[in-house]
Amino acid sequence: MDHLSLTERLRQLRDSLLTGLVERDVTIRLALIGTLAGENLLLIGPPGTAKSHVARRLHLAFTESSYFERLLTRFSVPEELFGPLSIKGLEDDRYERLTDKYLPTASIAFLDEIFKANSAILNALLTLLNEREFDNGTQRTKVPLVAVIGASNELPEGEELDALFDRFLLRLHVGPVTQEGFKNLLSLRGDAQPEIPTHLKLTEEDLRHVKAAAEQVVLPDDIVALLGALREWCAAESISVSDRRWRKIVKLLQVSAMTNGHDTVSIWDCWLLQHCLWSKPEDMEKIYQWYADRVGASAAMDPERLTRIVGAWEGKLVSDEQSKSQVRNEDGSPLFKSKGGEATTQSSHQAQARDHNNQVLFLAPERATWHRSNNSINDRTNGGKGYVYSELQKMEVNDRERGRWYSFDDWPGRQAYLSNSANHLMEEQDIPPLMEPTRHKLAYINDCVSNVADLLSEVENYQAHLKEHLESLEIRVLKHLWLTPDFVKPATESLQETAKSVLCLRERTERLRCGFLALPQEDSVAAPLLLNEKPNGHLATASKPDKKLTIMTAVEKNDSVEA
Repeated sequence: MDHLSLTERLRQLRDSLLTGLVERDVTIRLALIGTLAGENLLLIGPPGTAKSHVARRLHLAFTESSYFERLLTRFSVPEELFGPLSIKGLEDDRYERLTDKYLPTASIAFLDEIFKANSAILNALLTLLNEREFDNGTQRTKVPLVAVIGASNELPEGEELDALFDRFLLRLHVGPVTQEGFKNLLSLRGDAQPEIPTHLKLTEEDLRHVKAAAEQVVLPDDIVALLGALREWCAAESISVSDRRWRKIVKLLQVSAMTNGHDTVSIWDCWLLQHCLWSKPEDMEKIYQWYADRVGASAAMDPERLTRIVGAWEGKLVSDEQSKSQVRNEDGSPLFKSKGGEATTQSSHQAQARDHNNQVLFLAPERATWHRSNNSINDRTNGGKGYVYSELQKMEVNDRERGRWYSFDDWPGRQAYLSNSANHLMEEQDIPPLMEPTRHKLAYINDCVSNVADLLSEVENYQAHLKEHLESLEIRVLKHLWLTPDFVKPATESLQETAKSVLCLRERTERLRCGFLALPQEDSVAAPLLLNEKPNGHLATASKPDKKLTIMTAVEKNDSVEA
């Protein structure tokens, strides 16, 4: 059986460890990969949920490994974990412990109710869990510890336990068997340990090989981007994740990829993230959903990025469609729209002036005085400011034809006076320009169509990528060592939703192409718009101008888009 690949060997080992266990698939997977990565696993859950059983089984996966197990209480003393003090050492004035058969000499350890560790135990435990070192008297020595499985009925309380909690990269909430699995639980007989074939068991050499090979696994840009986005999301959700934990997560992902026979971390390896980041069990579901929603994304093919680019082009098209330019006559002179709607080259005209309240202004009538006074109005223009109607009402007019004085409101000639433009205070006013939709240069339209065609090609490539992803999804999940089969359904649903979004992007991009083609064009007799069909049905230009639009580059850099 020596011909088995490491991946197949681990698969058979994993399945052997699961023999006779009910609904503890995830626990075994996390325990095994955690051990391969040299990381610790924390199990949170009520008593009687097989937490210690998993640790004992994990011990069976290794050759020549030592196992240590202890239940901690508030009254536990260091001797219970690290060994008794050496009497002979004390006689020689040396403070040393006899560590044989205790935690410092174990390969696999199970510490139940670990958060009940008191301060006398805590400091030594922290160093041992993280650095894999133990201070024995004046000597700090390396320990053979591969992994510790800690267990607790409840989450830690108190800041003094935060550092201990952070030492467990992998965390899992273990509950009782569900109603669906209860029948299988009742059918179990005895408590026999599984027989692990010798050729499947792991050696120290296997662990060294995994560690060395995992260091060569590439962390691609799309996974770096995903981890960066997840870090920001965790901060927004008040999920605290230390820098040390992020570094350990990367190593765990590299081990996941390597043990699956890959030289690059993939989106599937990131399934493990949900078990590395939570501080409260309810956060795990949120992290899982965040990950599941991004199964179809990558740095090169990110629907959010494509959506931003398409949205920027749509804004560009709307701006071009709404753009207006002033009409010019055959001589090239700009045209303006007169009050009657006719085109004219005159940019202004004389019109009745208005005050700051938009009231029309008049000249004072000839031979007018202020009401109930003999003060004649000699300046009809009021110093160039004119008079509003309410001011005219305060005047009296000498009507020579009728040979008498009238108040302005009673004056028979009032209406004729008001309607006669000769009695209006006039001013020069601008005439609005005569506008029409902007006619765009043919080279500009060609360039827009070409850029949108490239964008459409990218969207179609993404569609093909998603289709391939969907078709192979079930096989990929089932073949992955550490993913559980139940991830097939949510991953499929996530990819299908992404596919719907990309289909919508494709339709929007096709409308963009039609929209740019429909823009008004400048009249040209020298160079007609040359648009041909590519084999895939996309429009292409016969030749491209030297200066291309940079809207996609600008969006990708989050720069402002300029025409």
